[in-house]
Amino acid sequence: MNEQSILNRRQFAAAGAAGVGALLLPRGLSAAKSGNKLKLLSYNVWYGFTKKPDRKAGYLSFVKEQAPDIVSLQELNTYTPEKLAADAKAWSHPHSVLLKEKGFPTGITSSQPITGVRRTLEGFHHGLLHCKTHGIHVYVIHLHPGNWEIRLGEIDLLLKDFATLPKDARVLLAGDFNTFSLHDKPVYDKSEDMIPFFKRLDERTKGKNLRDGQLDFRHLKRLEDAGFVDLIHAKRGGFLGTFPTRLRLDEDMGPGRRLDYVFATPNMAASCRAASCIVNETTGLLSDHYPVSATFQPAAE
Repeated sequence: MNEQSILNRRQFAAAGAAGVGALLLPRGLSAAKSGNKLKLLSYNVWYGFTKKPDRKAGYLSFVKEQAPDIVSLQELNTYTPEKLAADAKAWSHPHSVLLKEKGFPTGITSSQPITGVRRTLEGFHHGLLHCKTHGIHVYVIHLHPGNWEIRLGEIDLLLKDFATLPKDARVLLAGDFNTFSLHDKPVYDKSEDMIPFFKRLDERTKGKNLRDGQLDFRHLKRLEDAGFVDLIHAKRGGFLGTFPTRLRLDEDMGPGRRLDYVFATPNMAASCRAASCIVNETTGLLSDHYPVSATFQPAAE
C-alpha cells in the first residue's frame, strides 16, 4: 500500500473519530446558508514546531481565539493526520486533511466536511492540496522557496487545475506563495537591502530568487491576469509584510516582505468584507511568518 493510500485511510479514521457529530449535519449546510460570516485563516507555522517548540501552546490558543471556519496550514513537518486532527480539535474543527507526511506538508481544517480531496505531488516542490469545504474550492498553497523558475511552473500547473473547475466555482487560494506582488513593488523599491539580501541568499543557498538581478513579479500577475483578486491588497490601508517576524531576529532574513496571500475568484471577492495580515506582538513570536485572514459575508443560497 503506497503512502497516499495509507494517508487516505488514516485521514478517514481521524476525521471520523473527531467529527461523528458533524456527520449528522444536513448535507450542504454552511456558513453561507446560515447567513453567518465565514472566516479563513492561513498560517505557515515554521517546521511544524520542531524548532522552538514552546510556541505551540500559544499558537493553538491564537487560532482558537480567531474562531476561523477554514484554516490553511503550511510547513506541518512531522505531522500525521492524527496530529493535525488533534490540533484542529483545539479550535473546534472536526474535519482536517493532511497533504502528505514527508518533507514540508500542507494541510487544511474546517468546521464543515471536506470533500473532493485532490493531492498533487508531481510538479510541485511541496505539493498541492485542493479540496472543497463550505461550498468553496480551497487550494492550500506553498510554492518553491528559492527558485523563480520552478515557482512559475507551479503557478502554471495551478492554473491548469483551476481551469478544470466549473466556470461559476467559488475558489480561494491561500498560503505561502514565496513570491512578490506588483502591488508591493513601490515599498520594495525603497528598500536598500532587498536586492542585496537576495543576492546574498542566492549565493549562500545556490538559489534563484532573483531573475536578472531583480525580483520576479510574474507569478502573481499570472493569477491576477486569470481573474484572481488579491484580497489583502484590496482591503488593506497600507503595506504590511508577512515575513520575517521577531522570532528569528538573530538571523539574516532580509527586509519585511509579503509572501502570504489569499486570492479569490471575483464571485468570492465580491463577498469579502475584510482581509489582512495579522501583525502584532503575539503573532510575532508564534512563527517566522505572520498569519493572514479573510472574512466573507456570503449571499444567501
